[in-house]
Amino acid sequence: MIERDGNLLRVRGALTIASVTAVCEAGKQQFGGGDLVVDLAAVTEVDSTALSLLFEWRRAAREKNLQIAFRNLPESLKSLAELYGLTELVASNG
Repeated sequence: MIERDGNLLRVRGALTIASVTAVCEAGKQQFGGGDLVVDLAAVTEVDSTALSLLFEWRRAAREKNLQIAFRNLPESLKSLAELYGLTELVASNG
């Protein structure tokens, strides 16, 4: 579900309650060695737990003094972020 290419993490598949815990842990194992950009272009499905995942990754990156940026967010994830007032969290950059 996560592939690393330098400082780029490519996430693919579903980010739902059924998968988010495993994806979260797999992603955090990739933290280290510099700032990261997380590409979500290949994410196929999201629910509100995907927002929790992004929060957790931001927190974990901050603990390691790393910057993390998200790009190519699915429209459904952007809509959820807007609904919950969290657009700053998922602002596309990187």
